[in-house]
Amino acid sequence: MFDFAVFGSLFLTLFVIMDPPGITPIFLALTSGRPAKVQRRMAWQAVCVAFGVIAVFGICGQQILDYLHVSVPALMIAGGLLLLLIALDLLTGKNDEPKQTKDVNVALVPLGMPLLAGPGAIVSVILAVQKADGVAAQVSVWLAIVAMHLVLWTAMRYSLVIIRVIKDGGVVLVTRLAGMMLSAIAVQQIINGVLQVIHSA
Repeated sequence: MFDFAVFGSLFLTLFVIMDPPGITPIFLALTSGRPAKVQRRMAWQAVCVAFGVIAVFGICGQQILDYLHVSVPALMIAGGLLLLLIALDLLTGKNDEPKQTKDVNVALVPLGMPLLAGPGAIVSVILAVQKADGVAAQVSVWLAIVAMHLVLWTAMRYSLVIIRVIKDGGVVLVTRLAGMMLSAIAVQQIINGVLQVIHSA
């Protein structure tokens, strides 16, 4: 009832897209000045919002595609381009990190959506659910999604400790490595989409 290859592939993809080490300084910037108890609650709220968005697209992804008359190869190519843009952003650095605001619940927007549940993560989950054949693969997909959100919650919940351990240089290094890995995944996804279009022609 478990496919480690499916689990590992999706977990790694979501890890480099959602970037827990990279989201840590952003979370700290958005929630700075608030009590630790409020920060912990906002970390939980952000993860719940992201999981809800991802789950809706994971469950209703095919219906959404059918309604919009979008083919899976087209979605793969578009998703690959989106992932490539995110990879370039990771490689070049996030210069437009959002500023803290005390007037809105930043756990919902922008943390939960679109920083965590962004277009790249949504497309990756839809495609993973599409490709998952059998109960074992489906279970592995959803376990990967749950595991990734637990990692995100842990990273934000213990962000102060993580920053002390890996320092700013460590965050930058992990972010750049994630960008390199994500760019390769993005290019492969585009190639797979093009090949499907060619084979179906």
